[in-house]
Amino acid sequence: MKEAVFLILVLFISTFSNPIFAQQNNDKQENKPKVVIGIIVENMRPDYIQRYWNKFQDNGFKKLYTQGTVCSNIHLTQHIQNYATGTATLFTGINPSIHGIIDKTWYDRLKKSEIECTEDDYYFTVGADTDKGNASPVNLLSATITDVLKIYSQGKSKVFSAALNRETAIFAAGHAADGAYWFDIESGRMISSSFYISTFPDWVRIFNSENYAEMYSYRNWATLLPEATYTESLRDDYLLERGYFGEFNTFPHNVSKYIKRTEDFRPFKTTPSANLMMKDFTLKMLESEDIGTDEYTDFVTTVFSSMDYENGSFGPASLEMEDTYLYLDKYIGELIDSAEYRFGKENVLFFLVGNTSASYPVNYLKEEFNMPVDNFNIESAIALLTSFLNITYGDNKWIEHYSDLQVYFDHDLIKKNKLDLDEIRNVSSNFFNQFEGVQLSLTSHQLERGSSANGLLELLYKSYAKNRSGDFLFILKEGWQPIYKYKRVNYTDQSHIPLVFYGSQVQAKKIKRKYNGIDFVPTLSELLSIPIPDKCQGEIIDGVLDN
Repeated sequence: MKEAVFLILVLFISTFSNPIFAQQNNDKQENKPKVVIGIIVENMRPDYIQRYWNKFQDNGFKKLYTQGTVCSNIHLTQHIQNYATGTATLFTGINPSIHGIIDKTWYDRLKKSEIECTEDDYYFTVGADTDKGNASPVNLLSATITDVLKIYSQGKSKVFSAALNRETAIFAAGHAADGAYWFDIESGRMISSSFYISTFPDWVRIFNSENYAEMYSYRNWATLLPEATYTESLRDDYLLERGYFGEFNTFPHNVSKYIKRTEDFRPFKTTPSANLMMKDFTLKMLESEDIGTDEYTDFVTTVFSSMDYENGSFGPASLEMEDTYLYLDKYIGELIDSAEYRFGKENVLFFLVGNTSASYPVNYLKEEFNMPVDNFNIESAIALLTSFLNITYGDNKWIEHYSDLQVYFDHDLIKKNKLDLDEIRNVSSNFFNQFEGVQLSLTSHQLERGSSANGLLELLYKSYAKNRSGDFLFILKEGWQPIYKYKRVNYTDQSHIPLVFYGSQVQAKKIKRKYNGIDFVPTLSELLSIPIPDKCQGEIIDGVLDN
């Protein structure tokens, strides 16, 4: 009897369910977008949208936020917030402890030197006579969503990225991309690595011949609208605003003068003109690389900047920041309009995401709002720790390297002196815990034991990677920022980032439930009807796929 019932159920499922499932799957495949256009904005606070809303045009941020699905409570849960780690986390759906990009740089004990996360001398620059293209994603230990798309389509989907910063371009492109391009501050050109391309495309060569960086650097950065209308920001000559080189903080900005001081095109990256170049480069890419011409979904990511490394010199409340976003709104609108016209509105899926947020300057919070914040002098803290270790264990160079939020000891020296490494880690971590600006410090052997702890500890456990992270890691108190005597730091402790889906299959709605940056990949994978990466640690954002 049971066998008969089982056979009937099998026949029922075969006869009725499979066609239904097949039809649902076919519908899903037919509705998948021809093109995905990812828009990443570095150092973007979600509240910029609310602040500048009334000055935005209808076809840029307003279109995304009124016609798209807005995930308003997305956070990047990681120890060190920067565009390299943020992009790696977003595009793998995996925490830094596993994908390995714990920071933009880290100390390599074997090489006895600090390494940059994409540096790879096995490959060479394509597009300029510099070493800025000696790079690859080899240090990224996990597959990106773009890698999965390439594998799933058997290489037929086309994947490209373009960014002002090399790390963002590479981690958005992944390991299997057809091309990744970034801005070279030495030559002023868009370049790539031989990891991705062997022959430089003619269209990029022609684009570079227009000399965007040089051309726009000879034009002053002036406001898009009359300065008097920028009521959402501080006055242009605000006293506590540091400005370029600690002295130039008012419009118009003489970019060519700044470039003469740096002797490269770094200042160009901090202006709206650099975002204009990225928009034009992306449009040329969409036109020149046969994007959206077949049944396989193509994926193009473009990355804009919120003043790049000068973000902290002006801050979220500055007139420069508002002007940056008013220009950016214009460029995003032009990108959306062009893509929808070229491919058809129903065939394009856009997403807007930030790979980092931004903090308010310490002096602004202290002087204007009496917040209990300050700068944490890394060099002074290390000097005190060095003195303590010398008094305790004898004069020696016990600290091999340190960065903003982690410290590396000389393991060989400690072993040679027959000392207990874990003991030195413990006493040093405890020593750091006594500094006023330090919220918490934990040693590597504590973190290696693993934990599912929430709160502050979660940041450290999800970011610690053996053989890459330091011997102890620490977190600064909210609002505190690290400083050095001569080194500039683009630091933020803010984790809240924007995330919006707009276009194919997406309805206008707002999702307020809290999610993590690692949830972006499984959600986008479902929208593209491709497998969720096997090691992905995120979950699908509930509501994005509902029709």
